[in-house]
Amino acid sequence: MKTSICAVAVGVAFALASGSPVHAAASKARAIAHLIGRDGHPVGTANFIATSHGVLIELDLKGLPPGAHAIHIHTSGNCNAKVAFTSAGPDLSFEPTKLHGFLAPHGPHPGDLPNEFAANDGTLHASVISNAFSLGNGKKTIFDRDGASIILHAKADDYVSQPAGNSGDRIACGVIERTVAPGARKGAKRKAHK
Repeated sequence: MKTSICAVAVGVAFALASGSPVHAAASKARAIAHLIGRDGHPVGTANFIATSHGVLIELDLKGLPPGAHAIHIHTSGNCNAKVAFTSAGPDLSFEPTKLHGFLAPHGPHPGDLPNEFAANDGTLHASVISNAFSLGNGKKTIFDRDGASIILHAKADDYVSQPAGNSGDRIACGVIERTVAPGARKGAKRKAHK
């Protein structure tokens, strides 16, 4: 038993010293969005992490009206508060025949996410996973020519009304910027996507 433990320890030490794949493992793709409100002030962040089951989105927001809010990924990385965030374009969709909403026939859009709830103090902390889009470089990537944004709406999504679930005004927006490219070595950072 002692011999096999020593052999494993020596093998790991050799792998680390030689710079083998054990040492230079690739990181999962990551991105972040810094959300702002209609007044231009910071509202919080959304962190995006590629996993083997989809993209994990971790929300940490503050200063929101209490209650349910629709959250959608939009087609353009442009959050202009002067035009009420309409510069972010429509919900993310890769197929023109897809409709908005989890309960709609021919839905949902890849950018549709479940409603999340702000507490009475205006904070919203939530995690959700989606396999409808990716942080990579393929057909389902959100990092096309003009990027993507995450939008928080004033009301809940009814999951069926077109084009945005009767979810009200866009009250916060954040441009999604890549922080770790897919397949990058651990510790390597990439400049934000513009």
